[in-house]
Amino acid sequence: MFASDFLSIRDFTPAQIRHLLDLACQVKAMPAAYSRSLRGKTLALIFEKPSLRTRVSFDVGIQQLGGFSIYLSPVEINLGKRESVYDVAKNLERMVQGIMIRTFAHKIVDDMAAFASIPVINGLTDYSHPCQAMADYLTIFEAKGRLAGLKLAYVGDGNNVAHSLMFAGAQLGVHVAVAAPDGYEPDRVALDWARKRAAETGGSCTVTNDPTIAVRDADVVYTDAWTSMGQEAEAEVRRKIFLPYQVNAKLFARAKVDAIFMHCLPAHRGEEVTDEVIDSPRSFVFQEAENRLHAQKAIMLELMRDESVAAQEPSATQELELVK
Repeated sequence: MFASDFLSIRDFTPAQIRHLLDLACQVKAMPAAYSRSLRGKTLALIFEKPSLRTRVSFDVGIQQLGGFSIYLSPVEINLGKRESVYDVAKNLERMVQGIMIRTFAHKIVDDMAAFASIPVINGLTDYSHPCQAMADYLTIFEAKGRLAGLKLAYVGDGNNVAHSLMFAGAQLGVHVAVAAPDGYEPDRVALDWARKRAAETGGSCTVTNDPTIAVRDADVVYTDAWTSMGQEAEAEVRRKIFLPYQVNAKLFARAKVDAIFMHCLPAHRGEEVTDEVIDSPRSFVFQEAENRLHAQKAIMLELMRDESVAAQEPSATQELELVK
């Protein structure tokens, strides 16, 4: 039984996460076969935070599946001030067939899902970014041909992206090593969950304050902006603290010779990553950005399509070897 919402990668089994990645690969390879799958369906897009990739990929994605979207900015809703989360959920469930919400506190997403009788998708919160992680692991699979047993080194702030990379890596048997400054490590509860699940799938999750240790022999080196939305007042202090965590040619060279570089974007070039790394042939940042579209189409399909429509869609001739 698949969950009715997509709030956190922790809510699923490893098999369900692999299924979503399989479906994303199929949708990417055969887009025309799914072009009518969500015909007549409408997705409400609630944005409390600005976005390029999330906005475009969900907007284009639902249209490519035959549906429609409606964009709702803070001006229209202003959650918790102009209207309560409960009232918004109860209004939207009578007019649309799904809700994507990009907001600040994770509790807002949880509450929206609890109050709305239609599927809710977490487009980003301060705690997690599950859609990004699904696109990331789809990209890694395309680049490496497998996931289980690989090492992913995340260098930088132990933020929402780090949490979701840990959660997904633990589900897929990946060895995730996080390097963050003292006081900026991932949430302890998130780390404990990832370690427990990784022990069941053959992966691992480690945290260090030394980026050279994390990157050593990594298959993937990943970083994110040092200052996230809502933290602008801390920007100058963070630049000084995170300077030793810059992914430059010297640090990247400690990874495997065929390692790839990834970044969820937007990138602050010259801060968390240098041009010589992000613009190198081993950088997959734009393929990664494109895969937001395909991963999220898979999520929308799983949550929003009718069973009768799903039965008419092509089935995989062979399950992708995500765990080989």
